[in-house]
Amino acid sequence: MMLAALIDAGVDVEAIRRGIASLKLPGVQLITETVSKKGFRATAVRVEHPEQHAHRHLSDILELVEQASALTDSQRSLARRVFRAIAEAEAKVHGKPVQDVHFHEVGAVDSIVDIVGVAIGVDLLQADRIVASPVPTGRGQVHIAHGVCPVPAPGTAELLKGIPLADVPIEAELTTPTGAAFLATLVDEFGPLPAMTIEAIGYGAGSRDLPDRANLLRLFIGTRMETAGGEKADQIDVLETNLDDVSAEVIGYTKQRLLEAGALDVFTVPVQMKKDRPGVVLTVLAWPADAPGLERILFDETGTLGIRRHRAERSKRRRDVHQVETSWGSVWGKLAWRADGTVDFAPEFESCAEVARRKGVPFRDVYRAAQEAFDPQRVSAGSAQKQDTEADLTSE
Repeated sequence: MMLAALIDAGVDVEAIRRGIASLKLPGVQLITETVSKKGFRATAVRVEHPEQHAHRHLSDILELVEQASALTDSQRSLARRVFRAIAEAEAKVHGKPVQDVHFHEVGAVDSIVDIVGVAIGVDLLQADRIVASPVPTGRGQVHIAHGVCPVPAPGTAELLKGIPLADVPIEAELTTPTGAAFLATLVDEFGPLPAMTIEAIGYGAGSRDLPDRANLLRLFIGTRMETAGGEKADQIDVLETNLDDVSAEVIGYTKQRLLEAGALDVFTVPVQMKKDRPGVVLTVLAWPADAPGLERILFDETGTLGIRRHRAERSKRRRDVHQVETSWGSVWGKLAWRADGTVDFAPEFESCAEVARRKGVPFRDVYRAAQEAFDPQRVSAGSAQKQDTEADLTSE
């Protein structure tokens, strides 16, 4: 369904076919067709291949990927990440080392083609950020190589750790291990459709016919929305907690851990709390997908009894990195465009500090020299037009 949605949205199917052919799996063909699901047009993908009885380990599959001459390095990397995620989940479930995991369904030719095809398609899409809706797993039982299991199957459940689920009351397996592996490895954020201008929509059809809805995966491709002044708009989570019994050393250490774990920013504001005790409000800005893990760090390190959390809309100026030359060497900084097309340059602290230490000169002199070295006329006009692409996966 993911592969079909990518193709339906306009990703080059022939490039996907060339990559799959380079796996050198005999007799394999990728067939696409237009189908109707509950009255909705969609693309369906079918993998045709001779009957095969190969049972593959992770090393066997990774070898196929490595020798595929038509794959780029980034496509190989994406495919490896998905296969490794599945192997690690199966190893956890069965209590085996990863190298001993015996792939069954996922080791079959059609699953290998699906995963490699999606890796190619996602790479060709060149999305800066992938957002997915909460995941429907379905209900009931499923027959797998190890017998009858409740939905989601054990390997699927392991892959879905940390991912929000949606309760869809259908007696069927709606998320497979392969689908769960895509979500676990490719998605940056789970939540509602982001603020974006839609440029293409792809519908990928599943083989099953569901009783009360179309069995489709819907893919939106577009560009992040801009404010009236031309700034980018997105959403972040804001985590806040009041602290009045924690030492400065603990707060400093907690801030370091939060930033290392992916927080966008961490800061404190002094406040006067109840009973006139001085304290601080510790605030964390984070992508929504990272917020649960950052909350755990806050609870563990500070011992706080509660964290306030809310979703915030954010506007951002267009930005890019830029290097200038000073008499002491190169200094990196950030470009930020205004609504009228003019650009500001701010030298980076670490870059200035490194030059100041290396050359034995005052930091402020390096910073000032970097500012004076910036020439806005030399910034390419194309840099101001850079756009961020969003992809959103919605399973319906």
